[in-house]
Amino acid sequence: MITGGAGFLGLHLALEGSKRSSVKKLLLADIADYEREEYPRKNVFLLKADVRDKALMNEYIKEVDFVVHSAAALPLWKKEEIFSVNVEGTHTMLELSLKNKIKRFIYISSTAVYGVPEKHPIVEDDPLVGVGPYGESKIEAERLCFSYMKKGLPVTIIRPKTFVGPYRLGVFEILFDWVYDGKKIPVVGSGKNRYQLLDVADLVDAVYLFLEDPSRKEFDDVFNIGAERFKTIKEDLQEFFDSAGSGSRIFSTPAGVVKALLSLFYHLKISPLYPWVYATADKDSFVSIEKIKKVLNWRPKYSNSEALIRAYKWYLKHYKEVKSKGEGITHRVGWKQGILGLVKRFM
Repeated sequence: MITGGAGFLGLHLALEGSKRSSVKKLLLADIADYEREEYPRKNVFLLKADVRDKALMNEYIKEVDFVVHSAAALPLWKKEEIFSVNVEGTHTMLELSLKNKIKRFIYISSTAVYGVPEKHPIVEDDPLVGVGPYGESKIEAERLCFSYMKKGLPVTIIRPKTFVGPYRLGVFEILFDWVYDGKKIPVVGSGKNRYQLLDVADLVDAVYLFLEDPSRKEFDDVFNIGAERFKTIKEDLQEFFDSAGSGSRIFSTPAGVVKALLSLFYHLKISPLYPWVYATADKDSFVSIEKIKKVLNWRPKYSNSEALIRAYKWYLKHYKEVKSKGEGITHRVGWKQGILGLVKRFM
């Protein structure tokens, strides 16, 4: 079972799972609508279901051996909804997984649980400091995961860096839209900080490796995951611009002033950039992936710039379709640019 099945990661997990002979059935659960034509038809079942609905989820979970819990309310949602889905929903899925003797439960957390750390690379036992309701809710959900490990449920917690790839829109659609039009791209600060990303294909690969040998006790733990090859923001974006054949270039800005303005715009509800995005934008942000490499015998295939290029190529191919979808608050649609759209005119 894959919760959050209508989302960006859910789609990629379904696409990969349908290719694997070891996967006999995939149940996808989500409260959002699916775009059926994007999903494989072989042994893939799309369920309209809320992870907080204990009775309904109990009926579905009886049919599966493994659960990948990626359902989450994202940072642009209301605080109450974020905690309801991310904490209560996770609790429900853990409880039902223990009751139904699930062989392995994989929880997709986030490196947002580290807040804005000064030390790099970040390792798994570094302090957890959530920024905003989303980061705080992920910390609470992880605590629940650890409590169910103690009760005997095999649980793996994965903390991915921001992941991109085909079908990824959300905040990245704003970047792609500006690059498509050849605009200057303002970065918070000089752009000389290192900011690690992750290709969704590398994340999906790791998830299925964890499921191949579900009884391994070393998997009952928390793991950072991100790209292994990444440079400064300025260098990675320039490689992306060059590959895209765009006239875009980096436009450095004074970090303090810009972050103050972005904070004001966010609280006035005229910018989609939430606090964790702009708070970390001028800082180094990268995690150690040595633990997952060693335990899982895994290495990521894609660098930061390669992940962006793959995502942008998909965007170009589906440009008209993307623009016809309208705006929303998930990773599968573009976000409303608000005042950023006005700024774009002057870039």
